[in-house]
Amino acid sequence: MTTGVSVNDRVTKLKEQSLNTVPRLSIERARLITEAYQKYAGKVSIPVLRALAFKHLMENKTICINEGELIVGERGTGPQEAPTYPELCCHTVEDFEIIDQRDKIFFRVDEETKRIQKDEIIPFWQGKAIRDLIFAQMTPAWQDSYEAGIFTEFMEQRSPGHTVADGKIYQYGFLDFKNRIERKLQELDFHQDPLSYDKQEQLTAMAICCEAIIAFANRHAAKAKELAGKEQEPVRKRELEEIADICSHVPAYAPRTFREALQAYWFVHLGVITELNTWDSFCPGKLDIHLYPFYEKETQAGTLTREAAKELLQCFWVKFNNQPAPPKVGITLQESGTYTDFCNINIGGIKPDGTNGVNDVSYLLLDIIEEMRILQPSTNVQISRKNPDQFVIRAAEVIREGMGFPSVFNTDAVLEELLRQGKSLEDARGGGTSGCVEVGCFGKEAYILTGYLNLVKILEITLHNGVDSRTGKKIGIETGDATTFASLDELLAAFKEQVKHFVDIKIRGNNVIERLYAQYMPAPFMSIIIDDCIETAKDYNAGGARYNSRYIQGVGIGSITDCLAAIEYHVYDHKKLSMGELLDVLQADFQGYEKVRQQFLHKTPKYGNDDDYADNIMLKVFEIFHDVVNGRKTPNGGTYRIEMLPTTCHVYFGSVIGATPDGRHAGRTLSEGISPVQGADTNGPTAVIKSAAKMDQLRTGGALLNQKFTPQVVQGEEGLRKLKDLIRAYFKMDGHHIQFNIVDADTLRDAQKNPENYNNLIVRVAGYSDYFNNLTKSLQDEIIDRTEHTGF
Repeated sequence: MTTGVSVNDRVTKLKEQSLNTVPRLSIERARLITEAYQKYAGKVSIPVLRALAFKHLMENKTICINEGELIVGERGTGPQEAPTYPELCCHTVEDFEIIDQRDKIFFRVDEETKRIQKDEIIPFWQGKAIRDLIFAQMTPAWQDSYEAGIFTEFMEQRSPGHTVADGKIYQYGFLDFKNRIERKLQELDFHQDPLSYDKQEQLTAMAICCEAIIAFANRHAAKAKELAGKEQEPVRKRELEEIADICSHVPAYAPRTFREALQAYWFVHLGVITELNTWDSFCPGKLDIHLYPFYEKETQAGTLTREAAKELLQCFWVKFNNQPAPPKVGITLQESGTYTDFCNINIGGIKPDGTNGVNDVSYLLLDIIEEMRILQPSTNVQISRKNPDQFVIRAAEVIREGMGFPSVFNTDAVLEELLRQGKSLEDARGGGTSGCVEVGCFGKEAYILTGYLNLVKILEITLHNGVDSRTGKKIGIETGDATTFASLDELLAAFKEQVKHFVDIKIRGNNVIERLYAQYMPAPFMSIIIDDCIETAKDYNAGGARYNSRYIQGVGIGSITDCLAAIEYHVYDHKKLSMGELLDVLQADFQGYEKVRQQFLHKTPKYGNDDDYADNIMLKVFEIFHDVVNGRKTPNGGTYRIEMLPTTCHVYFGSVIGATPDGRHAGRTLSEGISPVQGADTNGPTAVIKSAAKMDQLRTGGALLNQKFTPQVVQGEEGLRKLKDLIRAYFKMDGHHIQFNIVDADTLRDAQKNPENYNNLIVRVAGYSDYFNNLTKSLQDEIIDRTEHTGF
């Protein structure tokens, strides 16, 4: 049953401020970081330079305490302000104009900001920013592949991320971390260890960052005291005085209360996302498990009620929603076109000892999601066979509200995936998922997404013997004239060669980028809170984390499966047309060949219908992708693995591909995640999960499955039970993840025609939810076209 959670006046006002404030671009961080580099660059080591720059930011950025709030701190100078990171990507003035004027995912940019960018920021950073260094060092083959849409590059506008908090920030303060760092400094052996100087500089940088984050909190304490001195209303005056006391304590010292724990985390969060523009945002990890000891102690002592804890969490939720992902341009915007910063909170799952992790705070968090109905933070429930059905049912109640929250993960599969990657049992149990669907050991791992791989485009290149048919440019290798292939196996052998060719190009570029970040862009603050960066005196961006994974994300598995199934069925098995005739049909984008297109669409086995004819082809493509990528090493000791997710890149990737043998017209969107092609799954949701479960998802670092139901399907207790059973069934088959849109296509079509009537309509896109009105038309169409299940 739903709880009837209410939002009080305070939270209502904070939420309205968050939702109604127009996103703006702030130049403050860019100006401060430039000042720091002008003062220190060339005079100190790069790790210390980055630490002093962080210190300059923490000591000088605007302190914002919004009216009525209980958790304090903003990334910008106020809510919905996004800073820029010119050391990573120095935007042109033209970029600022585009960012300001575009219809979707815009940021207002005032004239003074443009002037500062033109006169102060660009002259210093042009040619020095990481993005400039990346493109200057990429090979012609990399440039050609990138421009053709074979792959994307995450790090060309954002820094390595996917960092998640474990419990240490609730157990220790930054004075404790500083003491550990100072002990490591004293242990350095400059006579026997040739790396001692490098270690000294890294540890010194971390120590400076400890001082900086404490100073940042103390500035909030001073601001709260100042406001309290002016405040006439007695209740708010006491609140501001309490804020001052809390900010004087955390994060210098370990939190003592539920509220201090939330504030301590929030200062750490702001520190990470101010230091660098991490992809994805820093995440709280297992928030319910981390907060429960504080909640239990205080509720038993009578110093905290459930209602007071709920209000604090609601205020905490607003803080995330106040922080839009900083502006992206070009291909990076197309692969992730959203304000969402992908901060994903795990709820449920298992505790470090392997037992059921669901507790009272877990249910409280589900109540918060249901009532707040805002985009950030992203949330998921971790479902283990050890969790009670009551928890799954409660999550299903929230899911059927139609926001796409929370998404659902198989804790037992996640644990198995981490163990297969060589993680210890203890560390794996402390891990989970973040970003969209990615697995990692929280507080101990850098699991970094490096970019999307366009599997369908590579098939198109294969069919044209290495030539991009869109441009006529040869960017692949010669793997044979497709008209001479006598079987699907021959085509797949050629496809595998092309995949290896492009993955080789991608990874060579990744290795360059990894070295650039290690050398020029360390993250000493983030390194403090990730094991084993202090112990090894090595930066997070240089491989200092206990575990280091690098992911390449495959896009379009449903589309490529249906393409190959059409070729197998119509060309090789039934010989309804030759390969040459097929290529002619595709070149014509089916103009004059509508009958052929209809055969491809409706007379061909399709992935997602529990049909082994198509599903076995999916497995072959999966094995090729996995075998080419998995296990490769990085310069900093990481290991490459695969994931199956697109964010919004399936729209961009589709735009660079001509017509395909699954009946898709040129330029149209590809399938997303491991979901079937939109509308191709005609045998119901159970057939979809059976098809998807044939993929060995335990060998991935994440696989995303979307399903869409009409609201009527999940009505009543019976609807909830069936949704719970579907989730449990899929997870018994080792499915990694599933998420739901509970909305009918007619509603979405009407929202597309009359957006003013649907300002609050939230839908699940890929690994995140977004307002339907924020999506491009092509992405809206893709969601509308997804199969609408009307029953189980």
